Amino acid sequence: MSSPAGPNPLTAAWSMLMARRVRRPRPTAGSGHAPLANSLLSEVLADLRRGGVSVLADHRSTLAAYRDQLTAIDPDTMTRNGALAYWINLYNAGALDLAAEASTSNEVSVLRVPGGFRRAWAHVAGESLSLDAIEHGKIRRYRDPRIHGGLVCGSASCPTLRYEPFTAEDLDEQLDDQMRSFLAGGGAVRDEARGHLHLSRVFLWFGGDFTRPSRMPTLLPTRKAAVADALGTWLATEIDNWRLTTGPTVTFQPYDWSLACAIGPSDRQRPAPRRVDE
Repeated sequence: MSSPAGPNPLTAAWSMLMARRVRRPRPTAGSGHAPLANSLLSEVLADLRRGGVSVLADHRSTLAAYRDQLTAIDPDTMTRNGALAYWINLYNAGALDLAAEASTSNEVSVLRVPGGFRRAWAHVAGESLSLDAIEHGKIRRYRDPRIHGGLVCGSASCPTLRYEPFTAEDLDEQLDDQMRSFLAGGGAVRDEARGHLHLSRVFLWFGGDFTRPSRMPTLLPTRKAAVADALGTWLATEIDNWRLTTGPTVTFQPYDWSLACAIGPSDRQRPAPRRVDE
């Protein structure tokens, strides 16, 4: 079966632009906010790791309860890292719920759920927010491109879910780890025979966030080689040395929108970098 067709590019761009109409996040706390209670999300992640995407149908009430727990808090009262962890967890919970809905309806992709990313998912501090609004109007405004390794969309080609919720205390380490895992797990594939470096299509869509993070969220296009340069920090040393030595042609992989949710490896389980000689 071929991969489901992706979203209409014009519709996706319009949704990103509309997301900028939500309030800019302004976390103000100078010291730690009480840690988020993430036990409900941890429960879902643990079951997903054991049973795969089909178990999500049994967790929609848990995900709703977690969402309600988060939306009782105004993230602008938190530290920057605490608020960013909040928004990423809220988004990923919504993506899991969307995947659960697709699975329950026997859909082959989250894109088959009408308005899945554009309809309201959570009400936070007086704002009604869709998943698109949370991603493009809140999360990307923190100007940290590493978030693209931490957000999931319920599809085969998106980054794998982290095995634990994001937290204020560990956020920098978690985001770095997610970027390394995403690239090592297939987001950057070396093709020595052809002299190509195949990057995830995520880096085509959001390459400007990596090359110009101070301008996030941006829709401006950027050079492929510049994207690869910006990713060097998180590439496996072997692949990055090969890239710097040989100057491969950078290409972008097709994106598989088939319904899928998987938990990524822990630090001790991270896979070796993939090498593909086609």
